[in-house]
Amino acid sequence: MFRKTMTVLALGLSLAATGATLSFAQSPGAKAAVDAAKAAGTVGEQADGYLGIVSGADAALRTSVTEINTGRAAVYKDIAARTGVTPEAAGQATAKQLYARLAPGQYWKPLDGGWVKK
Repeated sequence: MFRKTMTVLALGLSLAATGATLSFAQSPGAKAAVDAAKAAGTVGEQADGYLGIVSGADAALRTSVTEINTGRAAVYKDIAARTGVTPEAAGQATAKQLYARLAPGQYWKPLDGGWVKK
């Protein structure tokens, strides 16, 4: 029980820094493209901690999404190694924080459902 509590506390502390860490996992151009696409409803956040295409993305936007998701995967793997959780658990925990930051009108995809507008 103590180990699990400590793991959860460590994950929480790691995720508190994840916002800053995620920003290092993307180029400014990819971030700008994805931010604009999120505002337009073309890209959304998913409950697994990754970005997804809601509809109608061109090749350049898909490349930006892939770049950011690749960076996020590396961050989640690092968090998992430091805290003893799986990368999937780290991504899902981060997704909860990302969801809280979504602006009204942006899209979110739960693990077991389709896209919903916040």
